[in-house]
Amino acid sequence: MNKAKIAAILTLTAILAGCTTTDRLANIGQAPALTAIADPTTTAGYQPVRMPMPEPIADTYQPNSLYRTSAKGFFKDERAHRIGDILTVMVTIDDSAQINNQTQRSRNSTNSAGMGGIFGAAVSGVSAGSIDPSAAIDLSSGVRDTGNGSVNRAESLETSVAAVVTQVLPNGNLVIEGRQEVRVNFEVRDLIVAGIVRPSDIQANNTIASTKIAEARISYGGRGQITDVQQPRYGQQVLDAILPF
Repeated sequence: MNKAKIAAILTLTAILAGCTTTDRLANIGQAPALTAIADPTTTAGYQPVRMPMPEPIADTYQPNSLYRTSAKGFFKDERAHRIGDILTVMVTIDDSAQINNQTQRSRNSTNSAGMGGIFGAAVSGVSAGSIDPSAAIDLSSGVRDTGNGSVNRAESLETSVAAVVTQVLPNGNLVIEGRQEVRVNFEVRDLIVAGIVRPSDIQANNTIASTKIAEARISYGGRGQITDVQQPRYGQQVLDAILPF
């Protein structure tokens, strides 16, 4: 990169910084302006949403009836039951576990044996009386083992997220998946819920408790500047993986 390009980049940076500073000075004492309503399909990076959808149902009218078969109204059950339907998952996690284990084990063993008769006399003669034939063999052993272990864990999470029915199983159970992203300044919070639910567990207001989800997969985390600061650097992670001590 030559000096002319460097000078151009520095000049452009200074101009942009000056414009930002001027805008901030002009808005002193005023509330931040809201973004104007615009067509979202014209914004940069827009992509059409593709979701699992049920098979289309042709409109038919019954004799002497004012309502068509595809109508949502009147006494029809509005709870999610088809692919593409939406239901609300009430995520409630309040888990705690306390485990305290103590183990002690001890064993002592003592064995002794002696020799008499000809063998005892032979041993006494060979050792010149330094070995007592009546206690020629004396064995003792001892084992002691002590262990302590404890677990103290507490987790709490309470929120809600809308999920979409992505599949209807042959037995009528519904496979659901939902994802929610919330960005505050430079931090994004992700909530992901997936699993299998029974239609009978869905409440009349089209909600279901997370405890009713089979094969539940619930993830709540974040990404952004704060999360990056809380994570160890890549070099430290590599050292933690390869160092034996």
